[in-house]
Amino acid sequence: MSRWEPDARGRLEKAALELYNHQGFDATTVAEIATRAGVTERTFYRHFADKREVLFPGDNPLADILADASAAAPVPLPPLEVITRALTEAAPVFEERADLVRQRQAVIAANPELQERELAKLAAFASTLAHALRERGLESITAALAAEIGIAAFKVAFERWVNDPDRHSLVQHIRETLDTARHLIAPAEHVAATDGLSFTGQEGVA
Repeated sequence: MSRWEPDARGRLEKAALELYNHQGFDATTVAEIATRAGVTERTFYRHFADKREVLFPGDNPLADILADASAAAPVPLPPLEVITRALTEAAPVFEERADLVRQRQAVIAANPELQERELAKLAAFASTLAHALRERGLESITAALAAEIGIAAFKVAFERWVNDPDRHSLVQHIRETLDTARHLIAPAEHVAATDGLSFTGQEGVA
């Protein structure tokens, strides 16, 4: 395979995930990844700073998607509904690469150090959402709490999606999980009065 073949980054990512899953993250070298992808090590380093960046790319668009979707949500929406919209806007980033995402999660699940990095990434997303909610005029503590609830729900929804044998969409899992979170914190009489207005029925949620 020519080292000048297009989509070297995609081939490197695919090769790295295959090797990480086959022989372990720590045991895999950059040289092995480059060889499997049919490129040089120099080409690898043009796309990734190190082999961890294959799993945690610096150009991840999710933070911007979350911030933009939160800002664009209608003003009257409650905080958790704003977060629901933001997370469902981000879902296609994962769904369009479902096979690679599932391979990535298998690598992370097998490596405690990578799990810590993943948790740090989720914490950064929570900060992004909290900032977006504050920009909408929400008080700081309320914004932080809503963001943490949203990211905790997303983590559960994401794990359900990755392991779902029926391959339901990530969007469905996000909506169902956040709807469950809403029921956990809402008074019983309020839940009974709003059963027909759950997150799964919100119009305009992509």
